[in-house]
Amino acid sequence: MSDALSALTIKLRAKDRPDYGLFVGLVALALTGVLVNYSASRQQLVNLGENPHYYLERQGFFVLIGLVLMFIISRLDYRRFDIAATPLYVFALLSLAGIFVIGNSRLGGQRWYSFKGIQVQPSEFAVLFLILAIATYCARRTEGLTMKDVIRLLLMALVPLALIVKQPDLGTAVIIVLIVFSMMVIAGVPPRFMTLLAVVGSVGLAAAVYLDLLKKYQVDRFTSFLNQNSTNPALARLIYEVGNAKSAIGSGGIHGAGMFHGLQTTLGYVPEQQTDFIFTAIGEQFGFIGSALIICLLAFVTYRMFVIGRHAKDTMGQLLCIGVFIFFAFSSFENIGMTMGIMPVTGVPLPLLSYGGSAAIAFLLAGGVVLSVSRRSGNEG
Repeated sequence: MSDALSALTIKLRAKDRPDYGLFVGLVALALTGVLVNYSASRQQLVNLGENPHYYLERQGFFVLIGLVLMFIISRLDYRRFDIAATPLYVFALLSLAGIFVIGNSRLGGQRWYSFKGIQVQPSEFAVLFLILAIATYCARRTEGLTMKDVIRLLLMALVPLALIVKQPDLGTAVIIVLIVFSMMVIAGVPPRFMTLLAVVGSVGLAAAVYLDLLKKYQVDRFTSFLNQNSTNPALARLIYEVGNAKSAIGSGGIHGAGMFHGLQTTLGYVPEQQTDFIFTAIGEQFGFIGSALIICLLAFVTYRMFVIGRHAKDTMGQLLCIGVFIFFAFSSFENIGMTMGIMPVTGVPLPLLSYGGSAAIAFLLAGGVVLSVSRRSGNEG
């Protein structure tokens, strides 16, 4: 009898532990992000006569908050998240709409709230809250999704999507489209509906360009990577910046110039190097080997998310994981791709590596959600 109880206890404990590989990977990414932000920004701040530890202190603070929240979320039962799904979704819509009333404009976009020197970007959290709302809605439809359900899901996604496009934040908008499409496929929406949606979406995008709902400069910026020899004056600065980014990565060679070194990084030739173009600092300072290790770490984290989703015991767990998986995977591919000139420059952060409190906390919260699913999957993959 005691042997049977012991075996049962061991089995229950095995099902109630997180995926330690994912946990360690997320922590490693977050701490590496603090380090590379410091290495990318210190010398520039010294040159300007400012506090050289500014980004180290701020990013470290945000990461600490994010890690605590990730741990708390991972301890909760993800099946209970449905209680908060609707309030969080409504909050996301209100915060996105409020940007146009009391938001702060910067770098050609109106995407932030500013509170005593701290900027909050609600679109980062809106992505996660939309994932939760869609997963909850689909999980409640135990008999499958009807056409009416598909229309409701589309409306659920289109409202925040429209607000984000208006900011404009086309990079996040693309991520939302990919997330919603992937989650609908996993939820069991028939292929003919998905094909129809793809066609309608393509026609809608073409109409938006034709009707000037998307301005020409936005379209040119989004497609500039296809013609990097363009003589369009409006794109000259963007093409120049991408050229510097590629030069910085290439100059790192195999081993890199070393931490706190590298001409492009220390002199600030690449703009926003601690945020959008953080991978250029990684490439120049840590070389091919360091860059490859970072890419492998990102790949490992996203792989674990995919595996956890595959072994999730219910629809909600599967959908949460696939949504977060796309969030991490495409953000990584887009950010690294734009620094190499193979993807458009959209301002999508490199998960847990780019500077930014909103992004760091949002990505760690998303990681905590997947860890919560892993606790109850009972499968280490």
